[in-house]
Amino acid sequence: MRNILEIQKQLLPDLTDVLKKRYTILHQIMLSDVIGRRTLAASLHMTERVLRAETDLLKAQGLIEIESIGMRVSEAGRELLEQLEPIAKELFGLSLLEDQIRQAYNLRKVIVVPGDSDTSPMTKRELGRAGAKALLGVMGDEDIVAVTGGTTIADVAEHLTTPSGGPMKGGWFVPARGGLGESLEMQANSIVSKMARNVGAQYRLLHVPDLLSQEAYESLVQDHMIQEIVETIRKSRIIIHGIGNAEEMAKRRRLDPDTVADIKAEGAVAESFGYYFNQQGVVVHRMLTIGLRLEDIKRTEIVLGIAGGASKAAAIQAVLRFGQEDILVIDEAAAEIIASNC
Repeated sequence: MRNILEIQKQLLPDLTDVLKKRYTILHQIMLSDVIGRRTLAASLHMTERVLRAETDLLKAQGLIEIESIGMRVSEAGRELLEQLEPIAKELFGLSLLEDQIRQAYNLRKVIVVPGDSDTSPMTKRELGRAGAKALLGVMGDEDIVAVTGGTTIADVAEHLTTPSGGPMKGGWFVPARGGLGESLEMQANSIVSKMARNVGAQYRLLHVPDLLSQEAYESLVQDHMIQEIVETIRKSRIIIHGIGNAEEMAKRRRLDPDTVADIKAEGAVAESFGYYFNQQGVVVHRMLTIGLRLEDIKRTEIVLGIAGGASKAAAIQAVLRFGQEDILVIDEAAAEIIASNC
């Protein structure tokens, strides 16, 4: 396919540009569910006149539906986007980025979505959609899936749907650790329950804070109910997690200034699973938390990481050097920086 596209670029360069433009328009409409022409034109940096001509053509082909509230992708449009996805990856150069990163870090699979999550809410939604698809691609009916919190993983939950084979009644979703005390929709417990409902699976919750004092930790680990859920968490076959910047995550956890200073002095650039990593992927600091331990992560069969934005490229690369990722879902902005440092 790559050779065919290269030939087409030489013989029919205008056709390639048209294909890119129409794919992008159709894809953006799909991510938006329903969107008005003016809003879409602004997000794509196009004039309304040019966009109107393109959307009229897409409507004539039965790929979108135009209503009083806005435009939406038709079922035929969704099917076409699914068929075009591998071609689009070649057109936008994403396949090369995926191959380069996959080989450099010996990953099972890398998925790169177009755009930059730092500047585009649409790209963040696409990360969630791609993450949900990747998870459903590896999850079986009897699996236990450990889930961390955060906005990116919450977006994954939004896009999970019941598989074509029916509800996953034998599957379980569990939080990887306690909560950060942030907004409810970003908490691992909330995300776990939503994921389970969306795929027809079961779930268990862990009602403990993410950050514990030594006394609180020693007390909670003796609790029979806590022990039971933690045992389930540590049996997970799949972990799905986000990746954060070390300093940002330290602030979100409301760590005291001395601890934040220690984390920075240790050279931490990334946080994931409650662990802080330096640029070489070495754990330099860990939180006292109930849930997944480092040894649990190392023996988990599938670790699925999802993150995006140029601002997170260094953090993602640090976690990759830790060496436990199997599947990585990132955006183009982060992928370009990571690939340039491979």
